[in-house]
Amino acid sequence: MENPKKKKKTSQNPEAKFQFELNSCSKTKDLRGAISLYDNAVLNNTRLNQHHFNALLYLCSNSVADPSLKTTALDYGFGAFRHMSALGVVPNEASVTAVARLAAAKGDADYAFELVKDMGKYNNATPRLRTYDPALFCFCEMLDADKAYEVEEHMNGVGVSLEEAELAALLKVSARSGRADKVYEYLHKLRSCVRCVSESTAVVVEEWFCGAKASEVGEVEFDVGRVKEGVLRNGGGWHGQGWVGKGDWAVSRTSVGADGHCCCCGEQLVCVDIDDAETEKFAVSVAGLALEREVKANFSEFQAWLEKHDSYEAIVDGANVGLYKQNFADGGFSISQLDCVVKELYNQSGNKWPLVVLHNKRLRGLMENPSSRKLVEEWVNNGALYTTPNGSNDDWYWLFAAVKLRCLLVTNDEMRDHIFELIGSNFFNLWKERHQVHYTFIKGNLKLQMPPSYSLVIQESEKGYWHVPLAPGTSSESLICWLCITRPSDHDAVATVSNGVSSCLDSQVDENNATCISGKRKERSPPS
Repeated sequence: MENPKKKKKTSQNPEAKFQFELNSCSKTKDLRGAISLYDNAVLNNTRLNQHHFNALLYLCSNSVADPSLKTTALDYGFGAFRHMSALGVVPNEASVTAVARLAAAKGDADYAFELVKDMGKYNNATPRLRTYDPALFCFCEMLDADKAYEVEEHMNGVGVSLEEAELAALLKVSARSGRADKVYEYLHKLRSCVRCVSESTAVVVEEWFCGAKASEVGEVEFDVGRVKEGVLRNGGGWHGQGWVGKGDWAVSRTSVGADGHCCCCGEQLVCVDIDDAETEKFAVSVAGLALEREVKANFSEFQAWLEKHDSYEAIVDGANVGLYKQNFADGGFSISQLDCVVKELYNQSGNKWPLVVLHNKRLRGLMENPSSRKLVEEWVNNGALYTTPNGSNDDWYWLFAAVKLRCLLVTNDEMRDHIFELIGSNFFNLWKERHQVHYTFIKGNLKLQMPPSYSLVIQESEKGYWHVPLAPGTSSESLICWLCITRPSDHDAVATVSNGVSSCLDSQVDENNATCISGKRKERSPPS
């Protein structure tokens, strides 16, 4: 049962009463009611704390979008912040974010940015993405590209990562300011940040490529070797060497076939891998963790062995394949399943043996059976088997080998358990998409599910073409809309976008039955 005296005391506390009523106004977005409460609290010398000011600042910053409330919200918001400072109430990140939003609404991006830069003088106040957004978006809207870049640089300095909305804004201000080098830079930052862009970002991309400035960038005479080297070094799908080609761009909305060919320009999209630096970092990370948890001499011996045997194109998780669907009466380790996988990989690769990684305890059991011993001896004689020692976890061995040798990994293990959580790599999923081969046995017949023929990510080809996937409106990947951006020759006309905007609902079928979706289409000469 509640203590009536305690309840009465709480209700008579002016600070608590103000807090409760202010929270009610915040929930109902009642700015005028909150201002009235605030004025009364000041008049009655109510002791104000950080939460009181933050609630009022939040309401003010959320009310500037209403023309009838904007002036009042700005006046009371800045006034409350000054009052907060005068009372010695220390702002936190929420306080600064709210005032930065007020400054941006007033068009004062410089003040919004200064607020963030001065946060270091407040205890335990660390800027977040939302704290920078008011200044960044305001500078972008004002087309002050240099100041926008300065905000980004400051964000990078404190470890705040940009997301699609921020990158799209920077891309837009760069395009409208004619900063072709920065447009190129932000296209690649988008590529690494998001897999599929939103419709609003797609329109920004279209507007750039359909503009006059875009047609001026690039060179006809470019170093083909350097571009090819960039593609290989970066894992495919982009070269990062700058604009390639010259002349007007053709922008289309289209689809991509199951085989990875663009239905508009015919370009083959690729399955994008992590780049050289990321691969090396990944391999070092896996090895470091393995050496901490395995018998160091054993894993070091494997590393040394792999340096001398580095020509494998596929690694097989032997235990995963051998134990596949063997959880039944009389079930055990199926060496026949493992042999099917080994032989299939051997045939597909042009008679190159894969490497089977298998624990030593499995090997002993297999050697006791004459038929399985014959297969094991065949693998050993062809250098297709590595057995991990007693007490080891063979997961570390097959994962390290696949990463280090940059080859395929045959396993149905989704790599979600504790040892893979230790890796904590944000590109682990991208690596798996490119390298993992799943398998199934249907009525005893093996089917290997190879990595996808192409990645659903922004791609830059050696020709300088760009392909940008839009976020799917449905769960069906076949319905995903792509921007196809090319520089065709006069005799290779393709669809172009009218005024930078086109609809995925308006489609046409070209002479090769490829669906090119666009707002405008170049005329073709009639067949002779």
